[in-house]
Order: sequence, then structure tokens, then C-alpha cells
Amino acid sequence: RRGEMAKSTQLIDNEVFRAYATYTAIVLLKMMLMSLITAYFRITRKAFVNPEDTASFGKGESAKKYLRTDPDVERARRGHLNDLENIVPFVGIGLLYALSGPELSTALLHFRIFTGARIFHTFAYLIPLPQPGRGLSWAVAYSVTFSMAYKVLKTVWLL
Repeated sequence: RRGEMAKSTQLIDNEVFRAYATYTAIVLLKMMLMSLITAYFRITRKAFVNPEDTASFGKGESAKKYLRTDPDVERARRGHLNDLENIVPFVGIGLLYALSGPELSTALLHFRIFTGARIFHTFAYLIPLPQPGRGLSWAVAYSVTFSMAYKVLKTVWLL
């Protein structure tokens, strides 16, 4: 079956597609969690960017002091933005990769390394851990996405 494109009616029976769905769900849930972490820091640090968000802290000038930035909020927000820049391409390229007929063991390696690297990246960002840990975890995950893209292009090249 290697090298064959999966038929849409067989996707749920395709082990590679199921692995893709599993690891994609994990990283998307992790990315969604970053929104909650950012909101948590905004609320606990009372650091908001929209005037209507400060309404429960008073009106007018008394509420304006809560329109500010906070280092913890910004760190969580930057981690979330980094997820958007890296997980979204993984979702698209990973789907094409899963449909390109890779060996299950190779696909699992790609999906697991990407997922582990992105989870580590989140911890490295939020704790924060010293560099180069965060940078290396970013590079590993990014390389996995490029590797999958290369395999897709190699398999379906029609130029």
C-alpha cells in the first residue's frame, strides 16, 4: 500500500491518517490551551488591551490603569503566536503528507517529534527555560514540517 494515495472513504481505516488526526488534535488542543493561559495571565495580572475588558474594575480614569502590558501576558501571547505560525502549517502539510502514502513508522516519527517539540517549546516559553532549548525545539518542529513537505512534493510532483 505504500506510495498509494488514500481514498476518502478509507481515511478512517488508514492508520497513518488516524495517527495524523490524533497528533493534530493534540497540538491544536495545546494551541487552544495557550489562549486560556493568556486569558489567565490577563485576569490575574489585570493587564488588558481593550477598554471594555476593564469595566469590572471601575469606570473612566480608575479603569484606565488596567489598560497596560504585562511581561507574563506578553510571554504567553508570544508563545501562542508562535504556535499559530508553526502548528497551522503542520496541520495543512501534515494532512497532505498523511494522504501521500508514507510508511506508518515514518509518519509516526514525524508526528511524534513535531508534537513533542511543540509541547517542549511551550514549557520552554512559559517557564522560561534558558536558550537554546526553546530555539532548538522550534527548529526541530519546523524541520519536521519541511521534511513532510519535501515528501509530499517528491510524491506528487507534477510540474
